[in-house]
Amino acid sequence: MNPVKIWTLASRPKTLLAALVPVTVGAAIAASEGKIDYISTFIALVCAVLIQIGTNFVNDLYDHLKGADTKKRVGPVRVLNAGLVSVKQMRIAIAIVFSISFFIGLILVDKGGVPVLMIGVASLLAGYAYTAGPFPLAYKGLGDIFVFIFFGFVATVGTYYINTLSVTMIPILASIPVGALITNILVVNNYRDIDQDKIAGKITLAVRIGKKNTRYEYIFLILTSFITPVLIYFVGKQGLWILLPYLTLPLGLRLIRMLNQYTGPQLNSTLELTAKFSALYGLLFALGFIL
Repeated sequence: MNPVKIWTLASRPKTLLAALVPVTVGAAIAASEGKIDYISTFIALVCAVLIQIGTNFVNDLYDHLKGADTKKRVGPVRVLNAGLVSVKQMRIAIAIVFSISFFIGLILVDKGGVPVLMIGVASLLAGYAYTAGPFPLAYKGLGDIFVFIFFGFVATVGTYYINTLSVTMIPILASIPVGALITNILVVNNYRDIDQDKIAGKITLAVRIGKKNTRYEYIFLILTSFITPVLIYFVGKQGLWILLPYLTLPLGLRLIRMLNQYTGPQLNSTLELTAKFSALYGLLFALGFIL
């Protein structure tokens, strides 16, 4: 296979929507207040995508080394598991991607100071610690919390901060549905892999709480995402445009049905649609703030 195709596959392009949504929403809130900094937003977006890619590389590497990825996996192809790259090549790629993200991020540190540096370093460390290190979050049932915090609160509020150099209640509230729907991407992934993860000793939250409660978690996070805009409408005194995400409600209900009906490889389509759902919701949410 062509090296470009191999590394594109390793980057898991369909997951990169998770990096785009919080930055878009955070920037949209800043734009609605007339405080948008397009250059800073673009740099934040680049850093977010690079951290996501680096995290995917780390996940590929350590799931392979720990035996969580096997020839029997029902999810998309993983390049190490498929023998398309070596462990050494993946380690080098991780170092390169995270280093580029760090040095590009220093441009934002020049504007935002220590808080931005702390956000950047914490994001890099969390990306590595998700499946690596002495306490891998994904193997301890903490992956869902990690994703909610970093893809919701940290990325959304962080983007708002780098534009405005301030933090208000609106971006904090807005980070809730963003984090919830991106977390649901992980929920579907872990729900699909629950049996294989048990065998490999990967104790995800899905493994801890079981299939039935994992489906409840998925439903709860979708419900949370639709309650929050109403809360923002009243608390934040936003216009009715903030309710634009309700256009995605039929898709959310469809996904709940899919999760309850599908098993095994069928859930790959649920996973892909969950990612698209989070992106569509995020786009409408961002548009609602701007309008």
